[in-house]
Amino acid sequence: MPSPPSEPPRPFESEAFCLGRGETVELPFEKVALSAPNEETRLEWLEMSLLFEGVYRHYGVDFRAYSPTILLRRLRRRMEAEGVPTISALQDRVFRDPQCLGRLVDDLTINATSMFRDPSFFLAFREQVVPVLRTYPFLRVWHAGCATGEEVYSLAILLTEEGLYDRTRLYATDVNESVLRRAREGIYPLTKMREYTVNYQQAGGQRAFSDYYTARYDAALFDPQLGRHVVFARHNLVTDGGFSEFHVIFCRNVLIYFGRPLKERVVGLFYDSLARGGLLALGRRESLRFTSHESRFEPFVASERVYRKVSL
Repeated sequence: MPSPPSEPPRPFESEAFCLGRGETVELPFEKVALSAPNEETRLEWLEMSLLFEGVYRHYGVDFRAYSPTILLRRLRRRMEAEGVPTISALQDRVFRDPQCLGRLVDDLTINATSMFRDPSFFLAFREQVVPVLRTYPFLRVWHAGCATGEEVYSLAILLTEEGLYDRTRLYATDVNESVLRRAREGIYPLTKMREYTVNYQQAGGQRAFSDYYTARYDAALFDPQLGRHVVFARHNLVTDGGFSEFHVIFCRNVLIYFGRPLKERVVGLFYDSLARGGLLALGRRESLRFTSHESRFEPFVASERVYRKVSL
């Protein structure tokens, strides 16, 4: 882990991204604590508030707007793993041991993913979204919250088979630098390849899935050509600014971990980052219903949570 910065670190910057620093959305844990059913729970919420405020001020990593119930569940798992009895004790260890912070960040960021996850989504993307993408001379795709990159390589394979990859630039971002390193490597457990092969076939794959990787001992190394048009970069949806003129934005199974204020902010960021008629792909358990941005999108593939930007 890097040494504590004197101020929150600046987001990734490049000519392609043109990032700026946005407003921080905060979730007032103290207000939630006031409605807690008992004193013990109230103190636990207050401890959590102090921990995340301290982590943000000391390291520049901001979890204050994530769903508090999910955060608390993950914190309890980390406390057990670290062998500490309270959140305050965990806070003490985090501030004195950057490696502990790294373990905490790994627990709190959402890294669960797989290749061709939800095959019906990728099949629908191939059959219903790809024909739209063929109308563009050049494609810009943002995969927000890419974790260890399995879905990024899945999309690269799909676009290769559909003859679109050579005119695509794919930006894959995540808040967690350690998972981005794994994504850049494109190396995954060989034991996962049977599952991924089935997913690929159900997603309409056109070749033998093994054509895309080389087996080495207990690992599968994916063809480096699949990453030649991918830019992996650190980006924090909580604090960082947006991009512009993307034809597709993937953010699948990420919003469910955010509190309502942060979800509102992030969906607004996606709207501003999409080109006219651009598409937003969410996870199966996510939707735009009951958000202030619902009217700014229309369902494109409703069953797979793919939405199209509506110009107001």
